[in-house]
Amino acid sequence: MKRLSLFLILLAFTIPSAFANVYIDNEHQYIADDGTLHVVGEIINESNKPINQVEVNASFYHDGNIVYQTSTENLTSIIMPEMKGVFDLTVIEDIGYIDHYALDVNFKITQPKEQVIEIVSSEFTHGPVDSIAIQGTVANNGEITANMVKVVAALYDRDGNVVVVSQTNTKPDYLRANDESFFVIPILDKTQVDVVVDYSLIAESEEYTAVPEFPLGSGILLVASLSAYIAITKNPSAVGRSLRYITKTKSVLSRLI
Repeated sequence: MKRLSLFLILLAFTIPSAFANVYIDNEHQYIADDGTLHVVGEIINESNKPINQVEVNASFYHDGNIVYQTSTENLTSIIMPEMKGVFDLTVIEDIGYIDHYALDVNFKITQPKEQVIEIVSSEFTHGPVDSIAIQGTVANNGEITANMVKVVAALYDRDGNVVVVSQTNTKPDYLRANDESFFVIPILDKTQVDVVVDYSLIAESEEYTAVPEFPLGSGILLVASLSAYIAITKNPSAVGRSLRYITKTKSVLSRLI
């Protein structure tokens, strides 16, 4: 009986802590070209545990009543500690007028993956009819072949909100150890193109997940760079690839100031 009581006490202190440090941030809703409603955003994992089976649940309200509920999954299979996931919740049905919506996130604690899938380079490219894409190179720094390699993009407006999400698989969709592959992520929804000023990328395979975006201890430098971030995003054409790191941490910075 004493062992059971001790287990319950430990459970009460560990599980709520993990749930308190996993939350949704920078979400945004829009109506796509085809008339579907999208709610996009990021799932921030500030716990010290890897999580998987991450599900975002949405309730849509009118006059105080829930008129529609749905859910979607994180676009990658795992979110490592101090990293983030991306979701794109789509409503195809006509659910009428909506006052507001509420989101919550469910997940399970899991075993970590090696963080050896790295985005080596990336850039915006412009296509026909005002379309844009993100192209770049992804590398497998692991010791075995990475299968089903996926790259997910979150694109942001000037306020740091996610305005559209897209993803792609490399071709071929495997990547041998210490090898690189080219990728192109098309941004198909033209309704959001005009407000996009920056993006972040997440990559993973069945075996591995992404290299951390920032080295340990870089938080002080990022806080000091916040004023530069605000000024630079007003002139996105002047932003170099190295400064893209600043906008990737808008959600973290906003919690520190």
